[in-house]
This record gives sequence, structure tokens and C-alpha cells, in this order.
Amino acid sequence: MKAVIPAAGLGTRFLPATKAQPKEMLPVYNKPTIQYVVEEAVASGIDDILIITGKGKRSIEDHFDRSFELEYSLRNCGKMDYLVEVEAISEMADIYYVRQKQQKGLGDAILCAKKHIDGQPFAVLLGDTITQSTVPCTQQLLDVHEKYDSSAIAIERVPRDKIERYGIIKGQQVEDSVYKIDDMVEKPRPEDAPSDLAITGRYVLESEIFDHIENVPPGVGGEIQLTDAMRRLDDIYGHIFNGKIYDIGNNVEWLKSSLEIALQDPEVNDELREYLKNILKGND
Repeated sequence: MKAVIPAAGLGTRFLPATKAQPKEMLPVYNKPTIQYVVEEAVASGIDDILIITGKGKRSIEDHFDRSFELEYSLRNCGKMDYLVEVEAISEMADIYYVRQKQQKGLGDAILCAKKHIDGQPFAVLLGDTITQSTVPCTQQLLDVHEKYDSSAIAIERVPRDKIERYGIIKGQQVEDSVYKIDDMVEKPRPEDAPSDLAITGRYVLESEIFDHIENVPPGVGGEIQLTDAMRRLDDIYGHIFNGKIYDIGNNVEWLKSSLEIALQDPEVNDELREYLKNILKGND
């Protein structure tokens, strides 16, 4: 199976930090966001990855490419731990790139992958969402896809005050964490939402989705919405993801995600905890 990672957005909510660099390259602790996403695909057994980019996104390609000058310098300086880490980034998967030439929405970005996918089911991992779990989120969806022979998407329960940020599903529970989806609504008002189950940025889709994207009219924001195209699928299942989701969608969420992931590193955990305690004491 192949994976598609849309990374063509302008990142306006992170300006001015994203004026000259993609939001997907913003570091979450010690790695750019998109590296976590690629690592999840690889951990799910996928090593053929297409990244949908746009103007000003060359640094994504550079990050996953070889850097001979850097490797030479690290080797000469005897910094072998860094050398191994840098070399591993360029060797983890076969990564291809195509540009979304106009900002026309997530659905249109996915459509750019049609030729590369070549009629097969494929995974989609949004480039601004990080997941953590014992079994990778994409692997969990692959298992649901195999069991039900159908498209599958990751969902999670969200507070009512955040419902307007997400696509929300309406469906019937078929097992503990799986729903057969009857309908989806893109960014509804809380009072209009059919549930509190939100689409969370991980999908395994049948290739028929491309036909629906091509025929769906512009939706919310005048863009081609993937949610609107998925509504036209004959069958689709939602799986409540068993793990932690970091939505790097705005400055506060990005900062919280970076702190939480940093606290998982035993090398900095104690020092960072002490620092945060002192900061909080000073603000009392």
C-alpha cells in the first residue's frame, strides 16, 4: 500500500513563523512535524510515500534527501550518533513529491495523487497531525480496512466547544471502537452536529474516492472538501483511535504538543519539569 501526505497548506495560523518555511517543518521538540508523520507510515509497513507540496515547500524535500556536506562534516568531527540519525532520515522510505498548483482544499490536494496511486487502496496522513500509540494509528486503520473490506478513517471524541474545528460523523456502532458511517458534516455548529465523533487526520481510502472528488462541488470555504467526497462512498467505517493525538493546528496546540513530547525524553524530563515548576511558581 502507498501513503499520501498532504502538505500544501499556507500555514497562515503560524505566521510569521511560516512566512519562509512550511508549517510541516516546524519542530515538535526535536523533529519537524512531518517526520513524525512519515515515521508512522513506515511503522505501519508503508515505504512508498507521496507528499503533496506547494510553492515554498522545498525544505521538506531537502529534509528527506541526503545531505553529503553535513554527513561529511559529522563523520570528520566524530559525531557518529548524529550521523546515523541524519542518514536514517533519507533511507526510511521511497518518498515522491507532486505540487498542488492552487489552494483548492484538502480534497483537491488528494486528487493530485491519483496517477501515483494507480487504482489501489491507499493511506492518507495529514501533515499537521501527530499520533502516538503502541500500534500505529495507520496500522489500526489498515486492520479495519482489511476486516471490513472498506474505506476506514480515524475518529476521536471531542469536547463540544471544539466541534466546529472538525468534520463530524453520524454512524452506527458495530463493535467497541468501530462505527459504520452514515453521514459526515464538515465543521458544523455544536447544536447541529450529529455526534461528538470527529475525523482526526488519518484515512485508508479505496481509489474510487478520486471519482467522487472530481465530481463534488466546492464546500465549506469554497474549497473541495475531502469530507464531502467521502460522504459519497458506498461504505466507510470510523475507528476510534486507541492512542494520543497531537493536532498541530494552531500555536497553542503546537506548543503543548512540543512540551508533552519533550517530557517523554528521559534526557530532558527532569530539567524541563523543574524549569516549568519554577516558571509557574513565578506566575503565582
